[in-house]
Amino acid sequence: MERLRIGIIGLGWFGEIHAETIMGVPNLELAALCTRSPGRLAELGNKFNVKKTFTDYNEMLADPDIDAVSICTMWDQHTEPAIAALRAGKHVFLEKPIASTVADARKILAAAKETRGILFIGHIVRFNPRYRMAKQAIDEGRIGRIVALSSRRNIPASWTPTILNKIGPIVGDAIHDTDIMLWFTGDRVVSAYAQTTDVRGLKHPDIGQTMYRFAGGATATLETVWCMPEKTPFDIDERMSIIGTEGIIHVQDTFPNLGIVDNTRLHSPDTTYWPVFDGVRGGALRDEFSYFANCALKGETPTLGTPEDATAALEATIAAEESARTGNVIKIG
Repeated sequence: MERLRIGIIGLGWFGEIHAETIMGVPNLELAALCTRSPGRLAELGNKFNVKKTFTDYNEMLADPDIDAVSICTMWDQHTEPAIAALRAGKHVFLEKPIASTVADARKILAAAKETRGILFIGHIVRFNPRYRMAKQAIDEGRIGRIVALSSRRNIPASWTPTILNKIGPIVGDAIHDTDIMLWFTGDRVVSAYAQTTDVRGLKHPDIGQTMYRFAGGATATLETVWCMPEKTPFDIDERMSIIGTEGIIHVQDTFPNLGIVDNTRLHSPDTTYWPVFDGVRGGALRDEFSYFANCALKGETPTLGTPEDATAALEATIAAEESARTGNVIKIG
């Protein structure tokens, strides 16, 4: 089987998860790693038996034996490596959000249009089979015209102290549901209103509550709480309802589709996005990487995870954060 030789730029906790996932994709070869920390680079180079390691991503991009890169840097550090990788002729798997500003997202999009490599944005929820099934039912016309949507994406406080010093819950997590709502409706967000609540005094607020109006008239509400109690027995409380003129779809994931009770408490771990089996990550993230690899090897432009869709989701969530800061409804477009 033909294989895509891929390197990873950024080796934080999610860069390591990317590596664990790539190891389980038959047509991907984890060929290189890059991070600015020599200690971390050595640690993960040994863990994954990767010989090509770099502290400068430009050196990785100059290697003709690297076909593609996965970029897992912080969201405000996406623009330069993404553009450099595209201009080097690499295929690019760029984690969401596409960038930290709409202007930077558009720069990345422009670079992708001028280069031969494909650009895929890692909006993983589109690879969750429950949302894919919902999309299929919507496309079949089974619920008629969508008129209202609501979502919940809440996670325990223990996950978020470090994250909240880098990104807030609306752009950090509600962007997933924003992307899915744009996908389901095939529409665009024309206004956003949001409120936030600061619980722990970190750089960004712990809670975001968002409302959208779509061009076609549908409305949406999105709940994102990043401070569920420390002893919450599940990793994520994720739900979405889609109400149409002729039917309703309800999606519920993670809580409580698996319960494991040990001598500490009840656990309900992730079984959808990147569960671990025999040391290798599976689930939606593996499906996402398989899709990326297949598109790149076949020379096909992705129809999921497009930079255009990712930019629209970013624009809506940034507008929502502006609304929370100002107290105003923010018009888009």
